[in-house]
Amino acid sequence: MPCPVDSYGPGFFRVGGEVIRGPLLILPDSGVRAWGGWEDTALILAEAKRLDVLFVGTGAEMAYLPPGFRAVTNDVGLGVEPMPTPAACRTYNVLLSEGRRVGIALFPV
Repeated sequence: MPCPVDSYGPGFFRVGGEVIRGPLLILPDSGVRAWGGWEDTALILAEAKRLDVLFVGTGAEMAYLPPGFRAVTNDVGLGVEPMPTPAACRTYNVLLSEGRRVGIALFPV
């Protein structure tokens, strides 16, 4: 079950009252879990057809998506929106509150 991102700080996220250290992935069907980074795409690809969009929080600053990550998400028709992690958390929370099927992959600030 997807949950909003309650807060974040240097190296961690708080989601559903639980603190997760390091990169984080939240998907509608898979829920909240630690994320292995750009190469860890299995769950994202498995849920791609059921997602409206995947937000990617790239850390404290905006960063481009690696070409390999962009290619595998494009291959399955998944819309991916990279942005700094604070903006990704805010945008994800708003769309989640509207009932949209959104996912988020986050690198800590």
